[in-house]
Order: sequence, then C-alpha cells, then structure tokens
Amino acid sequence: MPVMTIREAIRQALREEMQRDRRVFIMGEDVGAYGGTYAVTRGLYEEFGEERVRDTPIAESAIVGVALGAALGGLRPVAEIMTINFILLALDQIVNHAAKMSYMFGGQFKVPLVIRVPAGWGQLAATHSQTFEVYFAYVPGLKVVYPGTPYDAKGMLKAALRDEDPVIYIEHTALYPVRGEVPEGDYVVPIGKSEIKRVGRDCTIVTYGRMLQASLQAAEQLAREGIEVEVVDLRTLRPLDMEPVYESVAKTHRALVVTEEWRSFGVGAEVAARIQEHAFDELDAPVMRLGSREVPHPYNKHHERAVLPWPEDVVKAVKLLLR
Repeated sequence: MPVMTIREAIRQALREEMQRDRRVFIMGEDVGAYGGTYAVTRGLYEEFGEERVRDTPIAESAIVGVALGAALGGLRPVAEIMTINFILLALDQIVNHAAKMSYMFGGQFKVPLVIRVPAGWGQLAATHSQTFEVYFAYVPGLKVVYPGTPYDAKGMLKAALRDEDPVIYIEHTALYPVRGEVPEGDYVVPIGKSEIKRVGRDCTIVTYGRMLQASLQAAEQLAREGIEVEVVDLRTLRPLDMEPVYESVAKTHRALVVTEEWRSFGVGAEVAARIQEHAFDELDAPVMRLGSREVPHPYNKHHERAVLPWPEDVVKAVKLLLR
C-alpha cells in the first residue's frame, strides 16, 4: 500500500474529486499560483486552471459568503481559510446561514459546502495559534471532522466533498508531514464514525487530531512498561459517535480524554460528561482530562511548548489515573 503524508493525502483527495465531479472547485487566499500557504493545493492550479482553483482577496467573510452562494447554486465549493484563527471573521456566514439554511427551508435547499481550515502553531503567538473546533462542534447543522492520519484525511475529505451538508474540515499544521498508508483507488471514510486505533486493556484514551499521534506515541512508551492503553479516535466532532468509547470504557474501566484545546467548556468536557452520564457504572475512577494550559498562546518557543500537551504528558496522566 502506498505511503504518503497527510498533506499529500489531502491533495490527492482534492485532485480525485475535482476529476470526478466538475462542480468541485477551490477558492481561498494563495490557493492558486502560490500552491497554498502549506503547499496543500500545489499543482492543482496548473492542472485545473484559474476557474476551478481561484485566488481570493484577504476577506474571509467574502470567501465563505461566495462559497455558500455557489453551494446553494448547485456547485460544490471548497473554501480554504488560511488558518482557523481567521475564521472568526466568517462566523456569521457559517453559523447563521450555512448551518441553518437547509433546516429553515425544510430541506428545499442543500448546502454542499466544505470549509478547509488549518489549525496549529509554531511560534505564531496568541492570535495565530488557537484551536476553535468547539465553536463549530457546538452548532447544529454543521458537520465537523478532524482527521489524525493520512488514511482518514483522504477518506474523510472525499466524504465531505460528497456530503449535502456544510462540513468544517480541520487540518492540524503539525500533522501535515505525518506519514501513513493510503490505499490506491477510490474510498470514503464515513463522517460520524469513531474508530479504535489501538487495542488495550488498562485504560481508554479518547482523542482526535494531533493528540491522536501524541496518544499513540504515549501508548507505545507505556506498553514497554507493561501498561496497555486503548486509543479511540473520535475523527468526527459533530455528529459525535460515542459508542466505541462506551464499549472501550466497559473493558478498561478508566478513561482519559486528551485534546489540544483549553479544557474549560470544550470538546473534551463534553466527551467526559457523556462518559460519566452513559458509562458511570463501568468506571473505576473519575474521567480525567488533559488539554492545553488556559493562557493565551505564547510566542516564546519554550513557553509555547510548556502550554501544550505532549506524549510525556499523556504518559503521566495515564499513570496517575491507574494509580
């Protein structure tokens, strides 16, 4: 099976869907001749031309607004927002319009819109290093995906591009170089299905995005010490599939929720609440959460590392939970 990076898997999904369906087009800042801020769309401008790979002004509200109109008009736009920090400028178009259009008109309108948005950091300071997936996971009418492997990145983007509802597709910039197996040919990873990425017996880790890779690394280290953890990858944050989580907790009787967001009021808080509500009798210890320190993201390299969760933090949390 071919091995590729998440960046290559996303690009391959875009290319294959653009070849399959002429209604699919990309629009955003620097997506065309420049090849994308993170080189995800490199080569697509040359292959499909400026009508289907369209550079836009620096105007996030306009990018999403035009893409929404195109989706209502029968096209399948991919709106790329350069970073999730900038998506705040398009919240009205996303939350008040894209998410509600089909519902408010009794299903007469469909909104087959995909918004690709990188999240991440790298000494980019407080206003350029945030993680806002909870903003969108909170909103009925949106679908929110956050893949953590190349296989899922390609398959879930294909699913998003074929969906009739608006999908927020989040890519973590630190995951772009992560490599993994991606099968040749067409395949789709269904939206709204969690997956067990590693089987274990002692503790359940529930996670997604970059923290999936951190959790898998931690699991390998713990295994060398005789501790076997089970890792459940949510993959989709709305709709949230908790059944694999409950089944895992029924086996391990302990749960650690690992996210990169601030802990208060976040996705991790919702997951922990659902475990307590629906699997309380299976727990031998309270659900534990691990996330970023609740401060504005610092610029300083050492301070930045100190506020984020890493594999060694996951290891410490599991050992504390087992103790």
